[in-house]
Amino acid sequence: MNGIRTRVALFAGGALVTLVALLVLSLTTGEMRIPVGTALRALVGLGDGGDVLVVQQFRAPRSVAAIVGGAGLGVAGCVLQRLFRNPLASPDVMGVTGGASLGAVALIAAGASQTLIPLGALAGGLLSALLLGVFAWGSGLSVTRLVLTGLAVQAGLAAAVNLMIVRFPAELAGSALQWTTGSVYGRTWTEVWGAGGAMLLALAAALVLHRRLAVLDLGDDSAGALGLDTATARLQLLVLAVVLASLAASLAGPVTFVALAVPHIVRFLTGPPTVVSLALAGLTGAVLLLASDLVVQHLLPIEGLPVGAVTATLGAPWLLVLMFRQSSPVRRTHA
Repeated sequence: MNGIRTRVALFAGGALVTLVALLVLSLTTGEMRIPVGTALRALVGLGDGGDVLVVQQFRAPRSVAAIVGGAGLGVAGCVLQRLFRNPLASPDVMGVTGGASLGAVALIAAGASQTLIPLGALAGGLLSALLLGVFAWGSGLSVTRLVLTGLAVQAGLAAAVNLMIVRFPAELAGSALQWTTGSVYGRTWTEVWGAGGAMLLALAAALVLHRRLAVLDLGDDSAGALGLDTATARLQLLVLAVVLASLAASLAGPVTFVALAVPHIVRFLTGPPTVVSLALAGLTGAVLLLASDLVVQHLLPIEGLPVGAVTATLGAPWLLVLMFRQSSPVRRTHA
């Protein structure tokens, strides 16, 4: 027990230090390099007006959006994988990314203001949850039915998004395509505060509902014997995960890989899931998405590349490894 607590403490401390270091790096590096002390003063509105403008209006909102979005994706992935009892579960399976893309692209097609597009993504993600609940309710929200229905919803929404982009004028198609890949470029404080406040409430709800998730881990029969209404509990947790992923998508777009990988990283380094695992998943997701955005900005030669391109590149081999591990036969030893 002490060994597990030590690992958890070391992991949490290391992730927190890494997150702070990445945040400082994001505020100080770019086309205009700013010393750390100057950047921190500019963050609170002190110092040269140019430094304040760059740090407060361009770099800080983008970095905070990556942190908030990554935290939401990490916790959403953790909840979904435990809820489905499937290590491949992610918001993609639930159709959340397809719904978020559809909502954002629809507003782009309507010529809406850039500040309204994240709201469209949030509405689209919630729409996917509604569709999923309607189609899967008849089975009592069984795990198998949820997965199959989620894949169907995701495929249908993705097809609708592709059709809209193909029909777009050339000047809108590029903007829509970049957003649907996933990006935190151009985020504003208005968007960050709105989604961030809602995200804090959703993360608090995840911690409160963790006990129901732990009971569901025992299986439906055991959970029912303990007095838990499994269908209601599963619906509550499913809606919560969709809200988390939708809020993340409203800030960062339909970013892939983060929600899939984070639960595995946390489980590998800290052991069996607990309520602390949810907090660590949020912290790890924030580190992963912010680090990926810094790679996009400063290490890759392609200007304007969305952060989703980096996470998708990492996610493809990760998904293949997971699939091979799931399909490989169990080796038995004979005495």
